[in-house]
Amino acid sequence: MKDLRKVLNCIVLLSMLCATSFAQVVAPIPQEVYHDVPFDMRAIELPQFPDYKVSIVDFGAKSGSDFLNTEAINSAIRHVNERGGGVVAIPSGMWITGPIELLSNVCLHTESNAFILFSPDYSLYTRHDDNATTGRKKSQSPIHAYNAENIAITGEGVFDGNGNVWRMVKKDKMTENQWKQRIASGGVVVGDGKIWYPTKELSQRDFRPNMIRLWECKRVLLQGVTFRNSPAWCVHPIHCEELTLHKISVINPWYAQNGDALDIESCDRVLIYGCTIDAGDDAICIKSGKDEPGRRRGWPCRNVVARDNVVYHGHGGFVVGSEMSGGVKNIYIDNCTFIGTDVGIRFKSTRGRGGVVENIYCHRINMFEIANECILFDLYYAIKNADISQAKPVDEGTPEFRNIHISDVYGVGGRRAMFFNGLPEMPIRDITLRNISITDTKSGAVLRQSKNVVMENVSLTPHDGIPITLQNVSNALINGTSISKVGNEIREMK
Repeated sequence: MKDLRKVLNCIVLLSMLCATSFAQVVAPIPQEVYHDVPFDMRAIELPQFPDYKVSIVDFGAKSGSDFLNTEAINSAIRHVNERGGGVVAIPSGMWITGPIELLSNVCLHTESNAFILFSPDYSLYTRHDDNATTGRKKSQSPIHAYNAENIAITGEGVFDGNGNVWRMVKKDKMTENQWKQRIASGGVVVGDGKIWYPTKELSQRDFRPNMIRLWECKRVLLQGVTFRNSPAWCVHPIHCEELTLHKISVINPWYAQNGDALDIESCDRVLIYGCTIDAGDDAICIKSGKDEPGRRRGWPCRNVVARDNVVYHGHGGFVVGSEMSGGVKNIYIDNCTFIGTDVGIRFKSTRGRGGVVENIYCHRINMFEIANECILFDLYYAIKNADISQAKPVDEGTPEFRNIHISDVYGVGGRRAMFFNGLPEMPIRDITLRNISITDTKSGAVLRQSKNVVMENVSLTPHDGIPITLQNVSNALINGTSISKVGNEIREMK
């Protein structure tokens, strides 16, 4: 009898689900986005929401510059969550608010000309969370979710993190007039007059929040909206599954300290499609924790597809690391353009991180006016004056980068076409570069501490006339020329 009741209950539930109509707030993703992905990855299921909709105005929200809407927005979200799901609409207008918590089965939908500005009142963000990457305390993120499922932020609105009231600014990143204006606005100057902070407290204890923090969430969608002016990193999902970022814009000032756009940390099955990014630090960045805590956690970042994105400015267009201690694998970056970034394709780590980065594919990448390297592998990240010839014992803190493929890349301008800087005890290995053309750089490619490197149809035309320099490289094939070993002596190839 009990089994029969279970069957009948399942039939009733199924019939209810089949009869449910869904709100039309989620745009579909073309299946072509998974075409030619070089590893097995199931299509990501987008969240769906019951056709039930409320406005934040129904819960007391008021547009304008002098009313705090924190309780109204969160009350609307709680109401829709408790009712079983649906849409919370933010209409056209300016809406001042404190932190917003996303709950399961709720879509926060912004209508055209909706501008959501987070309050500069620090006391609203007093809840502190351990940052999974750095281990430091950070204030409550303006937008956050914990263990939520089937959530989304959609529409045409703009979320502004009011980052200028949180961020430090370095003098060397500003013009003289900009620096004078910054000092005249208040705050304090430290570091021999070279660093400005909005308040004395921030100068003594940096507790800036990341703007969007999604912790262990499933089936998440950010679509259409603009996120700008974040206090620190902008979009930071951690341990999330089935995450889709579609046609969003992420905009931070170019001088924004730690103003990363997307930091995808220890997530599984991620799609970044048709997005526009202008970052103050790294743009599309893959992470998985830092040093021993990250290795102990052991959550790799994997199965990520990023296609048809444009990056304006940033420390790196596509970046892996430096916090990659839990491992990174199965990443496909395709048909992207990087303009004016410090580095184009950037892999970075250092001794002590540990972790394995493998099965990375970068295909059809355009780069223009890159400030430094178009392609960079640096295993001495943030290390100055390191002895690059001295090997150390391999242990769990030794990072490893292998099986990385870069193809169909066109670059114009930059300081150096490529720089490979591996560890003597753990060379960068199994790297293929095919159909690469990089012109108008000051110098060519420098390969150090690398193994099993294949360059096929790679054309570099640097100003100094030396396309490729090798040092401590073994088993390389450079445009048809086989090289078994180059030791500590420098070999130039023209």
